[in-house]
Amino acid sequence: MEQGALKGIRVLDLSRVLAGPWAGQMLGDLGADVVKVERPGSGDDTRAWGPPWREPVRPGSAAESAYFTCANRNKRSVALDLADPHGQLVVRELASKADVLIENFKVGGLRQYGLDYESLREANARLIYCSITGFGQTGPYAQRPGYDFLIQGMGGLMSITGRPDGEAGGGPIKVGVALVDVMTGLYASTAILAALHHRAATGRGQHIDVALLDVQVAALANQASNYLVGGKVPGRMGNAHPSIVPYQDFPTADGYMILTVGNDGQFARFCAVAQHPEWATDERFRTNTARVEHREELLDLIRAATVRRTTSEWIEVLDEAAVPCGPINDLRQAFDDPQVRARGLQVELPHPDGGTTRLVGNPLRLSGSPVTYRHAPPPLGAHNGSVLLEWLGAGSR
Repeated sequence: MEQGALKGIRVLDLSRVLAGPWAGQMLGDLGADVVKVERPGSGDDTRAWGPPWREPVRPGSAAESAYFTCANRNKRSVALDLADPHGQLVVRELASKADVLIENFKVGGLRQYGLDYESLREANARLIYCSITGFGQTGPYAQRPGYDFLIQGMGGLMSITGRPDGEAGGGPIKVGVALVDVMTGLYASTAILAALHHRAATGRGQHIDVALLDVQVAALANQASNYLVGGKVPGRMGNAHPSIVPYQDFPTADGYMILTVGNDGQFARFCAVAQHPEWATDERFRTNTARVEHREELLDLIRAATVRRTTSEWIEVLDEAAVPCGPINDLRQAFDDPQVRARGLQVELPHPDGGTTRLVGNPLRLSGSPVTYRHAPPPLGAHNGSVLLEWLGAGSR
């Protein structure tokens, strides 16, 4: 229990940047022994993606980019050159002992090193080999490189994110984090867990093909369904919702608040608090369908009412009335929120250089096999000796 649900599972992580490392970190948080293979000298690309940097505590230790730390805890780092025959040999030996391998090289990129799935499964038929690419192993774009920003545009997300054309600040906007990479990492970790369950029943590993573009399109959720069912291409609506009203930001006396009315009962309670109970019985607004049809009329009325109180005043009275609402926090305010604090979403781990590293906690809460925090993001190549000894019974090579 102290080591997590995946204790005993060995993961060889050949990936870099975000999607693959995110999947590896998730498996590590769940107890797997995750070994990150990196290029000698430079390591994962994100080690150089700063500022900001976590400055070293011990003289001679390297600074660490905040970007790298977000996706690489609960891993051990081994520095091996995949272009070198000796490095290739060691990785093949590690793969022969691994349960899972994660990689995000270009399609076919590892074949030249004998590290592709077909080569490795000859020595380890139980290996679960997860390939993460921009566009997948098949299709006309398979050989193209794919990056989160590019995929947000190609996959339709930016067409529904931002203010409408014609409004001030109108135009397509990407999401403020590399959301496609994060979602791809989560889909990949889910697929790996399914493959582990399948292997437990059959004894056989398999190849997993996960693509950023596939994930982006799949994650369009109700917007994709709206298009497929209704045939109408959705557009950008700022902070509004295409199917629910009122469900967006509203001005207050000192800023903005978010109001998310999900049903007619909540709307009636909001109207009472706003001192306009007549809105709840008005045929234009009585049902959500009617409110969507008469969206602009209602929004004008609500905005005229919300500016009469401060954000905190609205949150207090609407919370008492069980109407979902909240502030628009910056990250300092988000991490200072008492609910965020209570849920332990900021953790601090001892660092090998003698200091500590502050990280975002894992949101999973498992009662019987909880997430564990065992290792801070590792220095480059810090575990060559220990990993080779434990996995292969060999000294440092």
